[in-house]
Amino acid sequence: MNENKQLISNPKLKPFEKLLLIMEILRSPSGCAWDRKQTHQSLIPYLIEETYEVVEAIEVADSQELKEELGDLLCQIVFHSQLAKDSGNFTIEDSIEHISEKLIRRHPHVFEDNKELNPDEVREQWENIKINSGEKKSVLSGLPKSMPALTMAFRMGEKAAGVGFDWEKPADVFYKLTEEINEIKEAAEIDNKERVSEEIGDLLFAVASLSRKYEINPEQALKSALGKFKKRFDKLEQTVVRSGNTFENYTLEELEEIWQQNKKEAD
Repeated sequence: MNENKQLISNPKLKPFEKLLLIMEILRSPSGCAWDRKQTHQSLIPYLIEETYEVVEAIEVADSQELKEELGDLLCQIVFHSQLAKDSGNFTIEDSIEHISEKLIRRHPHVFEDNKELNPDEVREQWENIKINSGEKKSVLSGLPKSMPALTMAFRMGEKAAGVGFDWEKPADVFYKLTEEINEIKEAAEIDNKERVSEEIGDLLFAVASLSRKYEINPEQALKSALGKFKKRFDKLEQTVVRSGNTFENYTLEELEEIWQQNKKEAD
């Protein structure tokens, strides 16, 4: 039997131990040239891709797919930890120990005080612990710059709310939305494109805050809206193609009529 195959065939190995050993072998001189060539930077696209595939499996509620995609994502995590181990920086055990300590430290109501807190109180406690411990330099620090803007807007609002800076109720956000729309109109009337851009940003931020108030993920809500739009537009396009004409042969009013008819049939 191949020596590497023999090593991973040890029945005493637990699944996670087996995965760690496989990655170590792949990175070894007797392993794979591609795996040995990789760096933290070169693996970034794969890490992002696997994360999105996990999200997609959750969105379609496919537990079998989620099981497989979580394994793929875990492989990326183990890959990065093996690179760090090879460089003498840290091991996967260090990462696990770090997150274990963090979870205990941020849940004193579970591991110290035995208090019953609601989700909002837990989030507020979480943010205060990060600030008071010096782990975070400021309330809004720690958000990755590469995060999608709408998700960042949601998380920024969540962090600010964690220390008490938030609207009291959704109705307050509706007022803010109306205010921002009016400010966009004012900027448009004087043809100030820079200000229009700024006010649109403020409006999107307010929309993210409204989503947070209703515990809705704005990124997922927008993705769902885009999927719905694509489905309806595809149907509109099929109608145009079947007519033997092109979009140029239709007026906007005629296209809108077809759109509304398709929408009514879908509903």
